Amino acid sequence: MTQSSSRRDFLKQTTAFSAGLAFSSWADSAFATAALNQSLFEISLAQWSLHRALRSGKMNNLDFAKVTKEEFGISAVEYVNQFFKDKAKDAKYLAEMNQRASDAGVKNLLIMIDGEGALGDPDAKKRTQAIQNHHQWVKAAKTLGCHSIRVNARSNGSFEEQQKLAADGLRCLTEFATQYDINVLVENHGGLSSNGAWLAGVMKMVNLPNCGTLPDFGNFVINRKTGEEYDRYKGVKELMPYAKAVSAKTHDFDKEGNETKTDYVKMMKIVLDAGYRGYVGIEYEGGKLGEHAGIKASKKLLVKVREELTPEYEICCPSNQRGRHIGRLFRNRRFRR
Repeated sequence: MTQSSSRRDFLKQTTAFSAGLAFSSWADSAFATAALNQSLFEISLAQWSLHRALRSGKMNNLDFAKVTKEEFGISAVEYVNQFFKDKAKDAKYLAEMNQRASDAGVKNLLIMIDGEGALGDPDAKKRTQAIQNHHQWVKAAKTLGCHSIRVNARSNGSFEEQQKLAADGLRCLTEFATQYDINVLVENHGGLSSNGAWLAGVMKMVNLPNCGTLPDFGNFVINRKTGEEYDRYKGVKELMPYAKAVSAKTHDFDKEGNETKTDYVKMMKIVLDAGYRGYVGIEYEGGKLGEHAGIKASKKLLVKVREELTPEYEICCPSNQRGRHIGRLFRNRRFRR
């Protein structure tokens, strides 16, 4: 090989290497720009926020998606099976729900399931029946394009006995849901499920990737008779490692628009520090404001908190905790759970 050809090869390699660096730099820059344009979290609306209107007949379940978009400017919804209880196997009805959500530009996220039996029932036959009762909702969630169903982990017995029973029922249901690529999520919803350590322990026992939690900011009353309540911040922190959805419970607001029972800045820091970047669902349960006003106040609070926390979690500042978040984003090349 001549000196001239060696020089040409060297120049070609150098040019290619430089181009590669430039492309890599551009790609990472484009990724970073896209990440910067992503919100820390998106806001969805849980149907329970309008349970009074739905139960009274003032609103129809089929209109929920449209109202969510037109009245509140929210583009994602979380259904509650109570409001279309007899429609789980009605293909025509589910198709209509899908069409109306699509027409409104609304995404269906999940279905919250109640009234189908205790998945941790000590009676094996009743537990099996409860599992089977949930099958129809797994299929309905798949039809609606949801990623999950939310279930309850009720049981009876000692701390450890209830863990084992709940884990058994959840594991069986989750294995069924795996066939449909649907997650099974457990909410802290009274009893031992409102004990963060207990529910986290159940998740460890189930140990399946599509079984997770839906931490609710307000459902930490363990015993309504005695008033025993689990620390909500501790509980959410314990449940966030398994979270695939988050429920922003609100009741009342002060003059500054802050929730009176939950420090939303503190709570959302727990959520974000866990690496969660999915939807945060408004679930208004207050009585002082009407449902529409309560939802709007809840959204205003979440938007305010998101704006306040965005500088702290910005992707462009790797010098502190934010660096861990950007590192995770670049490694996984994803923004949403």
